[in-house]
Amino acid sequence: MNFTGDYRMLIGGQLEPGSRSYEVRNPANEQVIANAPAATPEDLNRAVAAARAAFPSWAATPIAERKAALIAMGQAILAKVEELKRLLTAEQGKPYVEAETEVMGAGYWLMGAASLDLPLTINEDSAERYSETRRVPLGVVGAIAPWNFPLVLAMFKVGPALLAGNTLVLKPSPFTPLATLKFGELVKDILPPGVLNVVSGDNALGPLMTGHTGFDKISFTGSTATGKLVMESAASTLKRVTLELGGNDAAIVMPDVDVEAVAEQLFWAAFRNNGQICVATKRMYVHNDIYEPLRDALVAYAKGVVVGDGSEQGTQIGPINNGPQYHRVLELIQDAKDKGYTFLLGGEKTETPGYFVPVTIIDNPPEDSRIVQEEQFGPVLPLIRFNNFDEVIARANATDYGLGGSVWGNNVDKALEVAQRIASGTVWINETQHLSPTAAFGGMKQSGVGVEGGVEGLLEYTAAQTIVRRKQQA
Repeated sequence: MNFTGDYRMLIGGQLEPGSRSYEVRNPANEQVIANAPAATPEDLNRAVAAARAAFPSWAATPIAERKAALIAMGQAILAKVEELKRLLTAEQGKPYVEAETEVMGAGYWLMGAASLDLPLTINEDSAERYSETRRVPLGVVGAIAPWNFPLVLAMFKVGPALLAGNTLVLKPSPFTPLATLKFGELVKDILPPGVLNVVSGDNALGPLMTGHTGFDKISFTGSTATGKLVMESAASTLKRVTLELGGNDAAIVMPDVDVEAVAEQLFWAAFRNNGQICVATKRMYVHNDIYEPLRDALVAYAKGVVVGDGSEQGTQIGPINNGPQYHRVLELIQDAKDKGYTFLLGGEKTETPGYFVPVTIIDNPPEDSRIVQEEQFGPVLPLIRFNNFDEVIARANATDYGLGGSVWGNNVDKALEVAQRIASGTVWINETQHLSPTAAFGGMKQSGVGVEGGVEGLLEYTAAQTIVRRKQQA
């Protein structure tokens, strides 16, 4: 498929090529597949101005009509699954089957968000006064999406922001702008001009957005390090922020699991999307009683997994998305080698073009090792022994992160007891990575500020306004 087509930004209801462009590369072969518009500061200013001009009428639009627009946008995505999935694989690297899942998830996420409602709280209804608190939109939102799930994670922001009555400027990652630009083209005529704007650009564009005085809120998904910079930049104008940041998610595997039944699930908990998931299992704590059999089952399964170009039939794991992340993963692997840790599988750099790292499993590295303490965001998994539950819970919680975690065991009551003691925003029992537009998702500690999804996530795009009306005296 030829991807060197026409990619344009959506500004004020018009598709624009921009005065500058930059190259987008396929991570499977490092070849240029397209040129994307590089927004100038003037382009950003026009997008913000268009969103500001569109805000009053969109905020006044009945919520039923805003819901209908979200549903129509979701349907527009679902009507173009085949085209969008191929585009997504070309720029992101994930296999077609995972790209298709993401595209469909993006469509269904918008439609699911349309099922939410803004609450109205009656505080007092007495002989003297009537008081109610309603939720009103903030204004113009700047949404910054990441490269690991560029389309669906953008919809985490688009859905609730527009439903709440805000207008939006959406910026995809410089590494993965293409599918998001096509999304803007698909929904251009569904929304009034200026309600949704899509701008793409290099690394300079993000800081321009976070410091821009025209935004009332920034919603960012990405690394914790960058999230701190976003928060610092947004502070100059006291912008509201939602930050969905990094994680170092622990899986705790209890001694009563059926090893053969869970090995495949545990593998994909860590290695789905090549480990490039904020809530992927980054550390796997396995009880001593089952450590050897589970270790062997994971390695045996991993040996049959096909790593390759996501566009090729049979590929299950694609490349790392971009050069900087590729070299970071290689650095962590080299550190583990230098420290003399035992590699059960992988650890060797491939010599072929593309950002490929083989599936790598490390046998019981020390708790203070970099591969245990840092978020790898790639196909490298440390397996770690534990003996008792108090010990493993303390180890799981001894991190600056608190995004997700999982507990695996046949004794569901015991698993629930363990899960409730994990200091993370979401903890799964006997599964992982299940998210819903109707459930809150967010991080504790340095994994983020605020939540996405559910009524709680919708409220992140609103302010509370209390109206108090004095009643006439008898």
